[in-house]
Amino acid sequence: MNNVTLNVAGHAVSPLHYINGERIGSPQMFSLFSPIDQRALGEVAEATPEQVASAVTAASEAFPAWSRLSAAARRDYLHAFAAEIGKRKNAFCEVESTDAGVLLSRMQHGVVPRAMLNLTYFADHALTLQDRTIVTEQATHYVKHDPAGVCAIITPWNAPLMLTTWKLGPALASGNTVVIKPPEWAPLTCSLLADCAHAAGLPPGVINIVQGSGAVTGAALVSDPRLARISFTGSVPTAKLIATAAAQNLVPCSLELGGKSPFIVLDDADLEAAAACGALMYRNATQVCLAGTRFLVHERIRDTFVERMRSVVEKLTVGDPREPSTEVGPVIHPRQHERIKGFVQRAIDAGATVLWGGEPHPFGALYFRPTMLSNVAQDAEIVQNEVFGPVLTLQTFSSDDELIAMANGTDYGLGGVCYGLEAHAKAIAEQIRTGFIWINSFGIRDLAAPFGGCKRSGNGREGGDWSFEFFCDIKDVVVPSKPFVPSFSHR
Repeated sequence: MNNVTLNVAGHAVSPLHYINGERIGSPQMFSLFSPIDQRALGEVAEATPEQVASAVTAASEAFPAWSRLSAAARRDYLHAFAAEIGKRKNAFCEVESTDAGVLLSRMQHGVVPRAMLNLTYFADHALTLQDRTIVTEQATHYVKHDPAGVCAIITPWNAPLMLTTWKLGPALASGNTVVIKPPEWAPLTCSLLADCAHAAGLPPGVINIVQGSGAVTGAALVSDPRLARISFTGSVPTAKLIATAAAQNLVPCSLELGGKSPFIVLDDADLEAAAACGALMYRNATQVCLAGTRFLVHERIRDTFVERMRSVVEKLTVGDPREPSTEVGPVIHPRQHERIKGFVQRAIDAGATVLWGGEPHPFGALYFRPTMLSNVAQDAEIVQNEVFGPVLTLQTFSSDDELIAMANGTDYGLGGVCYGLEAHAKAIAEQIRTGFIWINSFGIRDLAAPFGGCKRSGNGREGGDWSFEFFCDIKDVVVPSKPFVPSFSHR
């Protein structure tokens, strides 16, 4: 059974789990299909609770030796791991495009290079985590970053390769071992990661991958009391279930959740630039948590901006994401497509105006036209809730105070975009409750910078030192500066 493979875009992909360095099958399987054309991709093993437990056992048994390695030794493993991803670049690109419907060009030029960097950057950064020394009159404090233990990594279907490696890099570089639960709707590039880890010589048990549904596989994983950390990216409802299970064992969680981010266009903005950037929000069919989906446009420039953005959007190519000319591909699943249609129809029924789009696209069953809805109230469902599809809303404001109230007027606080004269835009950005905000730009990221949200968009930060603070236990080794004399009055 260990030799069973799927043929996906001409590449062999194992449908089995990866536990303790071996491929393991399951009695239960689930079906995969490509969102591009709904063509069947094959059957994938679904982990039982017992198999999840065995993966945690393997990670627990591998932890002592892996954690004792020097940061330099782990760096060498992770650089070899990244190199193996590079050797299989075409497979990662073509498999994820087929499995998740993402743009092939984006995989080639952005995602796979970033996945490799996610491993090498954190491997190198771990070398800088030297003991911090704090000297006081009473003692010298040696502050250390100790690996926490077994970490669960749970990632979503919109960016499985990038987000898995984004968490995997600092977890492994810190000296932890991991159990990965890939997304049920797009698990295949995580399976390829197992091949790369194996080829790079990572010891058995350091990386384990268990596939399956959140209700069975995921629930068994997050409730395991042997976990030291849980890192999750996904929806708010799933995060609540994870946090509830983790609370029973007091397991710390890092939760990067949904967004309903504002895209602000001030009356002093460069409207051509803002319109061109606004059209980028449809990338990956707006299945991107950090996209600015609520357009807040000054009333004086509203009509001009709408026409300029319309002219850009009308030129977008909707189609097969494997074609170089395609800019907007399919949504991931029939359930998601129905969800998007429902949001749009309810908004129209409530009085929203369709500026463009508003209906499925004829290219295929899982395609939806890039859409913009106006005449929506601040408390409308379409404004308050994450659609996670190519549907944007447009509202106007007349003053900065009104704008700030509208921008902060949802339960989410992940990201944002603000176009305008730099000083004005920065002044607005400082008053918006969000984890990050781009000024006259979008999507600029650096692995050294913090990433995460506030309010219902999650807790914790990933990137740079922030990732290591989550994946490590911070320990203070205290050496007194003079002989210690025990006393009940000592504090």
